[in-house]
Amino acid sequence: MKITIAGRSYDRPMVMGILNCTPDSFSDGGKYLAEDKAIEHARAMIEDGADIIDIGGESTRPGSAEVSVEEELKRTIGPIKAIKQELGCLVSIDTRHASVMAEACKAGADLINDINALNEPGAIEAAVQADVAVCLMHMQGQPETMQDSPRYQNIVSEVVNYLNKRAEIAITAGVRAENIILDPGFGFGKTLEHNFSMLRHLEDFHSLGYPLLVGVSRKSMFGKLLNRPVDERLAASLAGACIAAMKGAAILRVHDVRETADVLKVTYQSMDHK
Repeated sequence: MKITIAGRSYDRPMVMGILNCTPDSFSDGGKYLAEDKAIEHARAMIEDGADIIDIGGESTRPGSAEVSVEEELKRTIGPIKAIKQELGCLVSIDTRHASVMAEACKAGADLINDINALNEPGAIEAAVQADVAVCLMHMQGQPETMQDSPRYQNIVSEVVNYLNKRAEIAITAGVRAENIILDPGFGFGKTLEHNFSMLRHLEDFHSLGYPLLVGVSRKSMFGKLLNRPVDERLAASLAGACIAAMKGAAILRVHDVRETADVLKVTYQSMDHK
């Protein structure tokens, strides 16, 4: 599916490089908390093939605690401004808080990536005002407790229905339909079986007609399946990215940009010659 963000159009999957400006993210917490380190890492990811840099100032790993809006702003606004000024690339703000969305977009963010699907009071209004691309994600529960006991009757249909409802609510409130991106929320209130069921049936999400973002990079679904720690999940992450791309994902959110970009080039070169 073709996707356009801030006037830039892509007819291949985009690579979204993860930049966690946090002390406690599950994979790279603390590595890019300092602004100079964050900019350096963003530069490296762009050189490695990233199309978007996704900046987050609050860890949403299972069991994580919420941080103050003031702290989240402190961690993200400086890097957004610096990266936009120096690199000129597409930048996404990974937040569930309306005031952070508003300030990040004023600082230059091109996309709001919200794990809470604009459910927080004021979030939809912030998205409408900013008039940027918005990714709505499914999550059962909240990060603090979401993995305690996730339950579904039919994981795929329930997530599809939820995302469709959130998209309809956003459009009714004034978000332009062409700005909407959907994310099934791998690992957010899902068991191993739930995650792989969604990956197996990823095509079902295309029925809604919106571009799809998939984030499975280094996630615990691979750790549980393979009994691998977080720093030994590259091969599994690349397999997941390849499967998602072949099933039509528009954006792949990843830690390992160079390797993912290589996988996508090989995948799509092969598909082009079919």
